[in-house]
Amino acid sequence: MNVGVAHSEVNPNTRVMNSRGMWLTYALGVGMLHIVLLSIPFFSVPVAWTLTNVIHNLGMYVFLHAVKGTPFETPDQGKARLLTHWEQLDYGVQFTSSRKFFTISPIILYFLASFYTKYDPTHFVLNTTSLLTVLIPKLPQLHGVRLFGINKY
Repeated sequence: MNVGVAHSEVNPNTRVMNSRGMWLTYALGVGMLHIVLLSIPFFSVPVAWTLTNVIHNLGMYVFLHAVKGTPFETPDQGKARLLTHWEQLDYGVQFTSSRKFFTISPIILYFLASFYTKYDPTHFVLNTTSLLTVLIPKLPQLHGVRLFGINKY
């Protein structure tokens, strides 16, 4: 029995990405970021696409793979305290629809950025590095793994 807890989920942090309209809101947020970057006069189209990709991936890395714990008090004996949001997502079940969406979205953004930068080597290296920093932590083999003790506690 969850006394003093206002929600019925053991960890509501795990269901937020499956809520109604979340994917649309996410896509609109990325689109708005790109429009804001395009409206800055001294940014060319390739620079705006690369910045959109890099800012998106940096935000995704911080919010999904670096920040640990949950803003809610959970009755799970502190298990969520040691997990990142990605590891908590869908209670750790791999290959769910929300995990697939958040894996495919940076890939699609990478393809768009690469296309609109006309595969310029500088932009290509920046976009590829940015993509790898968000795709590698999403691998099922790295669930709960802390490289070199980083983010262990």
